[in-house]
This record gives sequence, structure tokens and C-alpha cells, in this order.
Amino acid sequence: MTDAHVDGRIDEAAKDFGSLVADQIPELYRYARWIVGDATEAEDVVGETVLRAIERQGQFRGDSSLRTWLHQILHHIAVDRSRHFSREINVAEVEERWADERFSVDAEVVLEHAETRAELEDALLHVPFHYRSVVVLHDAQAWSISEVAASLEIGQSATKQRLRRGRMMLVDALARGEERRMANEGVVLSCASARSQVSDYIDDELEASARAALESHLASCATCPPLYVALVGVKDSLGDFHDPDSVIPPELLRRVRERLAEG
Repeated sequence: MTDAHVDGRIDEAAKDFGSLVADQIPELYRYARWIVGDATEAEDVVGETVLRAIERQGQFRGDSSLRTWLHQILHHIAVDRSRHFSREINVAEVEERWADERFSVDAEVVLEHAETRAELEDALLHVPFHYRSVVVLHDAQAWSISEVAASLEIGQSATKQRLRRGRMMLVDALARGEERRMANEGVVLSCASARSQVSDYIDDELEASARAALESHLASCATCPPLYVALVGVKDSLGDFHDPDSVIPPELLRRVRERLAEG
């Protein structure tokens, strides 16, 4: 067989693999959308997952399904992006509350919040990532315990424990949604919407109406102003930071300009 034929076969195999990966994108996006809580971030995570899968095609041995393998990749990418998420619920505190026979919640309030997409997304983002992933895969995407365990590369007993704790924390977060709303009473935007617009606000790229709504949010929100101050501060620090090693030497700049003038 000629090299051309071999190359053609490889190209065709890569094309077929890419098509198979593309078929999984809708489900990957649904998973990403729930676990990262932001549409743009979810798109980025899925895009990175697809690129990484294509690059690592040779590593897929068929030991698990392509769906499981792709979710493994997406999970690792999302884990890296979710580190140091400050709003997560403390697992031990929730376990302690649920062990107290006097503890309960208002089921009507919890179910009301769970029926609202924004409320449910906000509550999920308060569930630590490793527990959130199990809850989403099992309860939102109807994966079996064995499938979830394979995708997250953990044992089935650990998967069941994470599912139990994740469900408890999600109910806890939904029950406390009223407290968060009271803290932000009168705020025009949700925190998620406000935080998705802060970067454009800093760069003065928001329309007048959106700018006014965001400013109203920052004026009355209980949690977003420190995040905004930190973003602005870090941006200003980068702008003021002059590393001698990153400044082009004047002589090199002169030579480059001369070459451009000659060309």
C-alpha cells in the first residue's frame, strides 16, 4: 500500500472520529452548562474538550464508551477552571445539619426554587464541584452509577456517597435561596448576569441601559462589589507593572524598524 493510500486512510479515520465527537457535543454542552453555570464558559469548555479529544485521538482505546471518555476530558477541564470557587457550601456543615433530628426545610420553597432555571443554576454552583458533577450526570442526564463512576474515574461506592451528599447540599442551597435574595433585595440584575457583564463594564463596552443596570446592582448587591474591586485592581496592577525582561530593548526596536522601512 502506498504512502498516499495510508495517509488517505488516516485522514478518513480522523474525519470519522471527528464526526463521532461532534455527535456528542449537545450532551457535552448540557453537562457543561449545568456544572459551570455560564453559557459562554460552557461553550469554551466544550470547545476545549473537542480540541483535546481530537489531539488525543490515539489515546482512546475503547475501554469505555466515547461518551464516557469525552466527559472525562470535559470534567478535568472544568475542574481546573473551578478551583478556589469561594461560594461553595461546606460539606461537613451540611452533614452536621442533616444529622440533627431537629433540622428540616420548607419543601414548598425548595421545590418552587428548583422549578426556576436561574434558581437551580445558582444553587448548583454552591455545591462543591466534585459533588455537583455526580448530581448532574446522574439526576439531570440519567447516567447510571457505573457510568458516572467510569466517567469521573472513581469507585461506585464513592460515586454513591457523592450523590447522596450532593443532593443534600443542593436542597440546602435551594432552601437558602430566600436568604440570598433577601440579602440582594432591590438588586436589578442577578449576580450571575452582573458578573458576566463586569469585564465589558470595565472596558466601557456596555450600552447605556446595561451599564445603568449593572451600576445599580453593584450599588446594592451584598457580594459582587468586592469581586468588581478585585477585578479592577488586578487589571490596574497589570497595567502598571513593568517587567524589565518584557520591555523590548531600544537597539532591537531600532533594528526592527529599519528592517520594516527597508521592506
